[in-house]
Amino acid sequence: MISTGKLYLIPNVLAESTASHVISPQVKEVISQTRYFLVENFRTARRYISSLKLGVDLEEVHMELLDKKTPMAAVEKLLAPALNGEDVGIISEAGCPGIADPGAVAVAAAHRQNIQVVPLAGPSSMFMALMASGFNGQAFTFHGYLPIDRKERLMLLKSLENQTKRDGSTQMFMETPFRNQKLMEDLVQHLQPDTLLCIAANITAKDEFIRTLRVVDWKKKLPDLHKIPTVFLLSKPA
Repeated sequence: MISTGKLYLIPNVLAESTASHVISPQVKEVISQTRYFLVENFRTARRYISSLKLGVDLEEVHMELLDKKTPMAAVEKLLAPALNGEDVGIISEAGCPGIADPGAVAVAAAHRQNIQVVPLAGPSSMFMALMASGFNGQAFTFHGYLPIDRKERLMLLKSLENQTKRDGSTQMFMETPFRNQKLMEDLVQHLQPDTLLCIAANITAKDEFIRTLRVVDWKKKLPDLHKIPTVFLLSKPA
């Protein structure tokens, strides 16, 4: 009887040239011993593995695409190697697979097929932002990307602000980097002056910027967030 392989959730870097201090020896060992990967982008996954300088021959590595467009029926088939005894690794574009990431569907499929899931520790922009915000880390919600429609976006922002003022929970969200600056302007124009807002940008990079201020204080000088990966967090007044 063939033993079932494992599904490893392999963290990726959040910023370029940071692998040496954010990727653990355990992650590197798993990558060096795995030959089958589900990846969100072939080019960046290969570049990531190469950057670790593990001596992995990419010609011997098999990669299959796993992104938000992958049909559920196809996801089940992507795990076939694990059922045949081969370990499988998931590599996302950035951060940890399964956290605001399409890798979650493969993890769910693995559980349905009794495949052991092994999460590996690594950088997560959402959790690192929460850690550094000074906000409630016991009750929090990550909402992902906000609506593109401005009216819907503003309605949701007011709803999140009201939620944190009611129960003290932390409300987290993000935006496509090229729309960050417009979102920042909406935040300072439409939220209450005493609401606390944490901006966590370029996490783990050399120019990492994480700061918590009242909305009224942010309004005095807006940071330049254009095309910079950023997590936004809201909390009730202190």
